[in-house]
Amino acid sequence: MSPQNEGLVTTGWSLAVLALFLLAWQFMPGLIGVPEFVLPPPTRVGAEAVRIWQTERLLWHAGITALEVVIGFVLGALLGAIIGYALGLWPRVEAVLSPYLLALQIAPKVAFAPLFVMWLGYTVYPKVLVAVLIVFFPVLINVLSAMRLVDIDMVNLARSFSATRWQVFRNIEYPTTLPALFSGLRIASTLAVIGVVVGELVGGNMGLGYMLVFFEGQGNTAAVFVIIGALTVIGIAAYYAVVLAERRILHYLPGPDSRSA
Repeated sequence: MSPQNEGLVTTGWSLAVLALFLLAWQFMPGLIGVPEFVLPPPTRVGAEAVRIWQTERLLWHAGITALEVVIGFVLGALLGAIIGYALGLWPRVEAVLSPYLLALQIAPKVAFAPLFVMWLGYTVYPKVLVAVLIVFFPVLINVLSAMRLVDIDMVNLARSFSATRWQVFRNIEYPTTLPALFSGLRIASTLAVIGVVVGELVGGNMGLGYMLVFFEGQGNTAAVFVIIGALTVIGIAAYYAVVLAERRILHYLPGPDSRSA
């Protein structure tokens, strides 16, 4: 079977699974006696999505959340990559800072959200800071682990040709660690959504997290499903933006098909 036909078959099976899931969601709760206000059917959720779109400025709130996700992701990823590479280049600095980084990593990141709100008020900054804090560690750990696994023989060979420390990093260490960096970015892209939503839940007056609390207070389960769906779309978009960037930058690496051949 050609790769194109195999892709069509996979897509067909995925759509079939989705159709079965929606059918079960539509009819099973009623058959087993689950009230609609507890688990509304997809048709009710769809109608509520249209209403929220028209009357509750859903697109505007989604745009606020998406902007906070992008800013938090970019800042957290840059900070994690820079510090990860710095610690990899200077092991002594890593030995000094590792206990503090470990303590910060162990501390529950979402617990910082109320603190950020008290410091910075009901602005976008607490949401962005929580996202930065959550995004920071996956990128840092992946980069630092990859730096430790760089082929030392390649580094020694470059040094034998009088390569400077910067040349070794630019030509050997940095290209070698790029796949691990993008693995961390994939994880971080979804965690950024979680960080922003936590910040909006704790102290938000706009964004999808704020709408989630608002509709939860009304007991509007269908609207809560709509907001969860909108957040999922933002997370998927962020994830596949990283995947697209990875494919463009790491185009020289073999794909899944060539590796399995």
